[in-house]
Amino acid sequence: MADIQILAIDLAKRSFQICATGPGGAVLFNRTVSRAKLEKILTEQSHCIVAMEACATSHFWGRFARALGHDVRLIPPVYVKPFVKRQKNDAADAAAIAEAALRPNLHYVAVKSVEHQARAVAFRTHQCFVRQRTQLMALSEQIRLRATVGGASLESWGAR
Repeated sequence: MADIQILAIDLAKRSFQICATGPGGAVLFNRTVSRAKLEKILTEQSHCIVAMEACATSHFWGRFARALGHDVRLIPPVYVKPFVKRQKNDAADAAAIAEAALRPNLHYVAVKSVEHQARAVAFRTHQCFVRQRTQLMALSEQIRLRATVGGASLESWGAR
């Protein structure tokens, strides 16, 4: 495994697709591995480029690989999609990630810390609550307007 230049990983819940490419860009292997096997491969692998599509779990794996000394590249999915050559499946996605990671002018996503991800979750939760409160206020205003149409009271509106 010493001649691997890029390990492209397509992340999933239980199994991960790994596409390893050599210095010339040739695919050395493209296989499915479990979570434990992925940890073992990253630990045993000499320093290389580890590329993944940017998503919530890629930050965890990015921190894990960076702690082991790998160069981590998180690629936005919109930049990976043009490199999928055939039908969309895990093997094709991993090969596309490897291909995209070879591009010199690609913009990568920074690996977020645990604290940064926690703040982002808190912010999104707050935004969700604000949106729901706004919807609830709009709904109550609609009910109030319907109740007063034609001089009807709220009690008579509920009897309809």
